[in-house]
Amino acid sequence: MGLTEKLYIIKNNNIPMKKILALITTLCLAVGCSNNDDNETPTDCDFRTLVSSEQFDNAPSDELEIMDLDINGDCLKITFASGGCDGDSWELKLIASQAVTLPNTPRRRIRLSLRNEELCEAYITKESTFDISNLQVGGNQVRLIIANSDESILYQY
Repeated sequence: MGLTEKLYIIKNNNIPMKKILALITTLCLAVGCSNNDDNETPTDCDFRTLVSSEQFDNAPSDELEIMDLDINGDCLKITFASGGCDGDSWELKLIASQAVTLPNTPRRRIRLSLRNEELCEAYITKESTFDISNLQVGGNQVRLIIANSDESILYQY
């Protein structure tokens, strides 16, 4: 019996249409109707990494200091600092260039982009994690070269 036939039977049993729609909506949510938006972040990381050569070259580049890098699974944790009031208004992105160089170990340049319009003189340290799974290339590793730092880190997957 199809959905149309079931709805016809329910309708002819004097069940109001609003209840039918509420039931269908509830069932849809219960079984996990999803949008699978590509911009969603996994629960493990704070943000997704953007891959765009144009953004890599042109995104905001306010002054910051990268203090530490650590990879756990597909999350890159970056500890960084910049001047400001409290850092709550900072706009942060991790951007990767589309270009990949292929010596022995593939290399990809990434850049932590910061827009910081805070005018206070405090020095704020923050930590953010970024999903880097979209930076994988052929093989099982890529060296991530941090453009606004002297650092690099090997991402193995």
